[in-house]
Amino acid sequence: MAKQYLAAAFLLLMTGNLAEAKTYKEIFGTETPLGGDEKLLVEALDYKQGVVELPLAHAKLTIPAGFYFLDHADTARVLTTLWGNPPDAAEGSLGMIFPTRYPPESAASWGSIIGYVDDGYVSDIDAQTIDYNDLLNELKTAAIEGNVEREKQGYEPITLVGWASPPFYDKSTHALHWARDLIFGKDQSASHTLNYSLRILGREGVLQMNFVAGLPQLPEIKAAIPDMTKIATFDTGKAYTDFRDGDKLAAYGMMGMIAAGAGAKLAAKVGFLALGLAFLKKGGVLIFLAGAAMLRFAKGLFGKKMPPAV
Repeated sequence: MAKQYLAAAFLLLMTGNLAEAKTYKEIFGTETPLGGDEKLLVEALDYKQGVVELPLAHAKLTIPAGFYFLDHADTARVLTTLWGNPPDAAEGSLGMIFPTRYPPESAASWGSIIGYVDDGYVSDIDAQTIDYNDLLNELKTAAIEGNVEREKQGYEPITLVGWASPPFYDKSTHALHWARDLIFGKDQSASHTLNYSLRILGREGVLQMNFVAGLPQLPEIKAAIPDMTKIATFDTGKAYTDFRDGDKLAAYGMMGMIAAGAGAKLAAKVGFLALGLAFLKKGGVLIFLAGAAMLRFAKGLFGKKMPPAV
């Protein structure tokens, strides 16, 4: 029996600090101001910190004290029941990371939906040669072309105003991040919407972080990107630097990944109409119909966040 306890203790040391589920009060230091079913919902969530294994992505997340993680089921509850999105809003997600400074019901809350595409090794050879101004003009043209079809389908037009944060590739961490500044609808004086994406390259695919946030949260997200990048690590043998000749290669490079937004495999899965990985916090998920220019890279779309009522 003593040997069994020693073996269990040794295994615990070898596996590290496994994710610990905490209560609402332990995470935020106070009781929720909500009542009724919403109170029951946020108090029933498992706010996890520590090591979270992502077997499907061949990776793990090490969630520090300034953040918490919700698994797929809890993510679905927040996106749908709490934030009012459609029932399939969390489909394909591996979970979501949030900053601990805001509870999920706060109007200032933001989070990053975790996903993974196993499209293969994405070459970063073009990362230093891409002209992001040219790419932006290409994407703007694609959005304009796509709006013709969008309006035929009964959806609002989308204006790509520009980069809220231009694409940046950190070769040391093999992480690419960028943000779009968008306007939904014909009123160009309407509120701007943020679409922020972080991609961490692996040997067999890409770990995706898609931020559900409003433009006012841009400074916070930019400040959090270094920590968010460090949170994720690939398993032994699955890191980007573990690539070997003969490994599966993705059908797109860095430019295609930025243009697609949702990932080439996701776009192919859902067809010409692609659903995004960034969702409205109130209202429905907007569908973007790609134009001919966008299709030269891959099919993609843009998402939007609306702050919830508290």
